[in-house]
Amino acid sequence: MRLLLLEDDAILGEGLRDYLRTEGHVVDWCDSLRAQRALEGEPYDAWLVDWQLPDGSGLEWLARRRRRGDTTPAFMLTARDRVQERVQGLDGGADDYLVKPFDPAELAARLRALQRRSAGTAQGRCQVGEVEIDLAARSVHRAGQRVELTAREWALVEALVRRAGRIVPKADLERLLLGGEAELLSNALEVHVSSVRRKLGRELIETVRGLGYRITLAP
Repeated sequence: MRLLLLEDDAILGEGLRDYLRTEGHVVDWCDSLRAQRALEGEPYDAWLVDWQLPDGSGLEWLARRRRRGDTTPAFMLTARDRVQERVQGLDGGADDYLVKPFDPAELAARLRALQRRSAGTAQGRCQVGEVEIDLAARSVHRAGQRVELTAREWALVEALVRRAGRIVPKADLERLLLGGEAELLSNALEVHVSSVRRKLGRELIETVRGLGYRITLAP
């Protein structure tokens, strides 16, 4: 998943960024709303938002995006632990609420739960021909045999499965997989698509000429 982390605490921000990257996520960390503006319009699978930032309220930032119709899943990360504050955060647009200090492993587990919901099944498992993809376990089997994917190959499969049946534009996929490196690695996406097809079969990822790529799950 590509994640936007809005957190002004340098130690926590760096620690979360590094931990989530070891979990296979692409993380853009911003320590202020001003820094986030440089990433305006970028596609994300989820936002991780601190309530109070040095130049404004993360909750108000989130509420503005909800008013614009943006439904990107959002996790509120805050030290505010009173019941009425939790209610305010959830009513203000957050989909989940974690009180600091929290274990990064819990956040990672909640992100896996989000992945399962996105896959449309309680287990997060789906089928494409002879390929079985388990989002929760981050595993892929082909004809019953486990296939090892690199972090970027997995990110590609995950991004397409989370948007199953929809054409995902090449530019969006590049940014979801590569984040800020997308412009520097001009043919990286094609390399990863080719590698996944070699491991899992050419029919897994459909090229929609001139538009992008698509995975269609078995009914």
